[in-house]
Amino acid sequence: MNKLESRLDTTLEQILELARWAPSGDNTQPWRFEILDARRLVVHGHDTRDHCVYDLDGHPSQMSIGALLETMAIAASGFGLEMRSMRHDDTPDNRPTLSIELLEAPGLEADPLTDYILPRSVQRRALSRRPLTPAEKAALSTALPAGYRIHWLEGSQRSAAARLMFRNAKLRLTMPEAHRVHKAVIEWNTQFSQDRMPDQALGADPLTTKLMRWVMHDWRRVQFFNTWLAGTLAPRLQMDLIPGLACAAHFLLVAERRPQHIDDYIAAGRAMQRFWLSATAQGLQLQPEMTPLIFSRYVREERVFSGTAGMQESAATLAREGAALVGQQDWEAAVFMGRIGAGEAARARSLRRPLNELLIHSGGGQ
Repeated sequence: MNKLESRLDTTLEQILELARWAPSGDNTQPWRFEILDARRLVVHGHDTRDHCVYDLDGHPSQMSIGALLETMAIAASGFGLEMRSMRHDDTPDNRPTLSIELLEAPGLEADPLTDYILPRSVQRRALSRRPLTPAEKAALSTALPAGYRIHWLEGSQRSAAARLMFRNAKLRLTMPEAHRVHKAVIEWNTQFSQDRMPDQALGADPLTTKLMRWVMHDWRRVQFFNTWLAGTLAPRLQMDLIPGLACAAHFLLVAERRPQHIDDYIAAGRAMQRFWLSATAQGLQLQPEMTPLIFSRYVREERVFSGTAGMQESAATLAREGAALVGQQDWEAAVFMGRIGAGEAARARSLRRPLNELLIHSGGGQ
């Protein structure tokens, strides 16, 4: 037994085994764990802003780290432990570091959301159009911490949101900066993936998925299909428009104050995870829809995200449509967007790296 293993006692190991199932963009898992002793550890975070157009300023990754912290706190409660975290102010935002301490908390009840950490997943296929019940909505609202609320898009607004996602998908599928990301994060010919997204979880039918695999191998093929063969139409219909219509609602998780700082995004990630786990507890499935919010912020801050002509203008149009749909204030203060509805859990899904691959020795070495 090495020194690292000796510091990882059974309780901490079980907590981290659950915590590692927190959601992260494209299953990047932007965290590593440095064990100090049986009840103390350091979380070493990182982001993908240098090569992922979607990870604007690392904020999506920071939300993932927030989801990790919330999952860890929920898991720890099952052992009568309270989790306390402190971010190191002297570490850069692209590599946030947090000290974690687990304290005995007599009388602390186990968080009932613990049972839904493992079942929670992304469902990209069609869901029931049955409207959410008042009880389901109340449970989801109650799950949120102070400072957050839900903006629902139902009925005709659900259809408008589906059309927005359909048009937004064309932006994603016709820019080389996004193609590089998609090529790196999809694992083909598989139902499960430990470190990427399996192609069977994308939501397209087998024939379209097979064609996507061949086309996405080379950007020149993508350009040819997009230009001459309406190459984005089938994927956008199957992965955006149809699922966008086949759900109970779309929603935005809105912060009372627009997030500005890394700590705001970490807190938003914690709220997102409680919402998502509560949805799972209600028998509901969820799919994130973050890219409209991300590209809108590029536009709002006048930051160029693509070298392809027309992309900035298309994003500006979509940003105006999103703001018109929900209101400018909620659109700019939204930290998370998705669709939700009753349905079966996904049969194909992203898994996680084994815990031993996420542990590092003191000083940052694997």
